[in-house]
Formats: sequence, C-alpha cells, structure tokens
Amino acid sequence: MINWFGYFKALHIVFMVSWFAGLFYMVRLFVYYSEADLNHKELSSAFKKQYLLMQKRLWYIISWPSMVLTMIFGGLMLYQNPSFLDESWMHLKLSFVLLLIFYHLICHYIFLKQQNNQAYLSSFQLRLWNEVATLFLVVIVFMVVLRDELNVLYGIIGFLIFAFVLFLAARWYKKFRSRWVILNISKIFINID
Repeated sequence: MINWFGYFKALHIVFMVSWFAGLFYMVRLFVYYSEADLNHKELSSAFKKQYLLMQKRLWYIISWPSMVLTMIFGGLMLYQNPSFLDESWMHLKLSFVLLLIFYHLICHYIFLKQQNNQAYLSSFQLRLWNEVATLFLVVIVFMVVLRDELNVLYGIIGFLIFAFVLFLAARWYKKFRSRWVILNISKIFINID
C-alpha cells in the first residue's frame, strides 16, 4: 500500500523550504533595490533594473508556486489525517501559517510598489521586515517538532525574546555598518589630500 501521507509530508516540507527561501531572498532583493542609489551611484539604474527582474522571476517562479504547493500538500496531509485538527498545537500552527500568508501578501504589495519604482520603506525597515520571516520559521518549526511538549507560555516568552534579540542585532548591524561606511569615506578623503 502506498504511504500517501508520507509523500504529502515530504512534498509539504520541500515546498515549505522553497517558500521560505523565496521569502528570505525576496526581502533581501527589496533591500538591495532600496540601497542601489547609495551603493552603485551612476550605475544604480542598471542595478535597479536587474534587481526588479530578479524579484519578478523569484516571486512568480519560486515564491508564489511554493506557497500554493505548501498549502495544497499541507491540506492533503490534514485530509489524510483529520485527527490533527483535534490537536491544540495544530490550531496554533495554522494561526501562524495564516499570519505567514498575510506576511507573504504584504511582501507582494512591497514587490508591486518596487516594480512601479515606488519604494516607500527604508533599507533598515526592510531589513527588520526580513527578520519577521525568520520568526515565523522558528515558531512554526518548534510547534510542529515539539507539539504537546511545548508549553504555550514558554513558547510565547521564547518567541518574544528571540524577536527582541533579532531586533537588537539589526540595530547593532545598522550602527556598525554606518560606522564602517564613515570610516571608508574618511579614508578616501584622507588619501585624496
């Protein structure tokens, strides 16, 4: 007899990994696009054009199909084993998956804005936005792996601490990067004299 549930689970995991890879890289492309003027000066229009093309291919060839296929195979797993819907961890997991879909739709909005050359978020805001997908990944994986072993209160506290640490790391990186840029610019001016 064919283990359909196992096939559905394997495909669900493969497309979930592809979906997250697409989300991680997509927001990085948003950051690169927003920093193109600063980083590439007179070549920025060529870089922006390339970033927009990369975004379009990534979004429509990898990210959207992976999201849809993740949902299809997850749904087929629930169809094969509907008892999962009786479990509280599954309700929580599905709630976070819905929030992840909302995150994906917001990314689509940012994508459409950048495709129309209407970037409205700073590179720092986009860097923070990139970390949101990491939070979803951590929470969903821990929920699935630990299931009933995970105390909800400890899970929420851990989630908040992890989010705070990511935020602090992003702020530290911003300060470090701006100091590095200032140091390199000052070296250029010192060498000119």
